[in-house]
Amino acid sequence: MMYTDKEKYLDILNESVTYLENRGYENIKADTEGYETPKSFSKVGSDINITPDIVAEKEGQKHYFELSLKSEEPKLLKSKWLFLNALSALKSHRFRLITTKGHYKFTSEMMHELNLNDKNLIKI
Repeated sequence: MMYTDKEKYLDILNESVTYLENRGYENIKADTEGYETPKSFSKVGSDINITPDIVAEKEGQKHYFELSLKSEEPKLLKSKWLFLNALSALKSHRFRLITTKGHYKFTSEMMHELNLNDKNLIKI
């Protein structure tokens, strides 16, 4: 989810955090009230910051979760997903996408364009 869409989809972010808590994830960090904000990554030579929507741990394994929701800026969203996918691969973490009804087609098209078809999609 892009920062510009945060206000619009805050309820879905909170629902996703609750879903992960019920699945046994711990040390949840989310960019929402009541939770610690996940670590941001800055692009050198630019003012672009990338912050994962949700970071959690389960069985000692760190997971990055990104909400896949229709966005006005799909190019930036693609860049964010590719960065988080590469970061998780480098550090032996996991990267997963969370989506909801009404956003499945958008998500599957984006995943296909980015060759992320092997990623498990969480449908809430």
